[in-house]
This record gives sequence, C-alpha cells and structure tokens, in this order.
Amino acid sequence: MLLSSSSVFPEPTAAAFEMAATVGYDGLEVMVWTDAVSQDAGALKGLADHYDVPVLSVHAPCLLVTQRVWSSDPWERLNRAAQLAESLGAPTVVVHPPFTWQRDYAKNFAPGLAKVQARHPDLTFAIENMFPVKMAGRWFVPYTPGWDPTETGFDAYTLDLSHCAASHTDSLAMAEKMGTGLKHVHLGDGTGEARDEHLVPGRGTQPCAELLRSLAGRGFTGSVALEINTRKAASRAVREADLRESLEFARRHLAPADSITKA
Repeated sequence: MLLSSSSVFPEPTAAAFEMAATVGYDGLEVMVWTDAVSQDAGALKGLADHYDVPVLSVHAPCLLVTQRVWSSDPWERLNRAAQLAESLGAPTVVVHPPFTWQRDYAKNFAPGLAKVQARHPDLTFAIENMFPVKMAGRWFVPYTPGWDPTETGFDAYTLDLSHCAASHTDSLAMAEKMGTGLKHVHLGDGTGEARDEHLVPGRGTQPCAELLRSLAGRGFTGSVALEINTRKAASRAVREADLRESLEFARRHLAPADSITKA
C-alpha cells in the first residue's frame, strides 16, 4: 500500500516520505511536479533510504501545472519519468491520456508509447482513466481520443476511483473494462460532483471497499496508491489522521492481505 506524494500537498515531496514512514505505508508514489525534489533521483534515493520508504511508482508530469517540468515536449517528460522510475527501482509509471491540444503527441501516442516501452521493458506504463470537465454549464472532454483509455485499448491501466466518480462511472465497472490490464490503483473517493474530489475512501459514493476486496479475485498483483486531497487540512496532525484513516480502510478491505504484493 503506497502513499502518493500528491496526498500531502501543499507540503513538499520530502514531507510525503516522513508521513509515509510515520503512518506506516509500504512505499511511495512520487508525483513529479514543480517541486525540484520530485524530479531528482538522487534526492529521492536519499529520502527513501533515510525513511526506509521505497519509491514503488512514479507519476509522470502530465498535469496542466507540470507541462513545463523537464521539458515542454511530452515525449521528453515521459522518457525522463521512465528513467527516474528505473533509477529508483519503481516498476510502474502512471501516464495520463494526451490533452486535446497536444495534437502530435495524441496522434502518435499508442505507437510512441510502444517505443518507450521497448526501451524500458521492465517498466509498466499504466494509462489512467480521467473524466470530462464541466465549464459554463457545458461538458467537454479535454483528452484525445477521450477520458476512458479502455476505449482505445492499452496493455496496462491505472484505475482512479475519484476519476470514476467525476465521470459518473462505477469503479467496479471500470475495473471490468480494464480486465487483466488493471495494474495499478489510485485509491480515493468522490460523490459524483463535476470535479475531481479525491476524498478519503469511504467518505464518498464509490464502491471503494468492494473494489479493494475484488482485487485478489481479479488476479491483481500490482500496487494500490492512496491519492487524496488534504489541501484544507488545518495542521500536519489533521493531515496524518486522514492518511491513517485511509490506510486502515485499505488494509481492512485488501483481503486476503498476502494476495496483494508490494510492487
């Protein structure tokens, strides 16, 4: 059970290692963003060793706010994320579908991804399900060819439960669509509002417990990373309480526990 460093924002990446160790997570998913530490293999290795918290997945810089991290070229960012994952011994790289305005990247995404995979055969590039966005009373999809990567078809997927809520999709149904390609899970919750909520699991309407309990029967051998929003936490203690509640929820429902291996 991993902690995504995004779950401690606005605290920095280094704080994620400290809180993961304090609360008892098995490892960390590093969200590569504008924090220089999140981009630096040496710094991340030092933190992993100091806190005895390994980095077991890397989230490539695919967000709107990370479009200039490392490079403005999305292929360069993906390649750098793969290199970072390899240097850290993290087997999984989380990738978003292309934005609609990334025309060349989107046009060549599938064959280009295959080339990156060929250069890094020991890594899993898990494409994440996203969601449509509502603006000025209208819905639009900012991804090409869409927010649901199973419609295109990839070898590996990341299932994000909060994104399922935002797209009004049941996460169990999405897991079925992903099939044996389900390799990674972002655990969070949502109520179905027209935004990405990333609630503590159990505080929304997604079948988080049922999804976790179903993983062993699906032959799932990947990793589960907590990805929640704690931006409004009044203190470090409140933030850690949310992380602890989420970890206890996950371990309670990831049964049998030994069927979920550390990635």
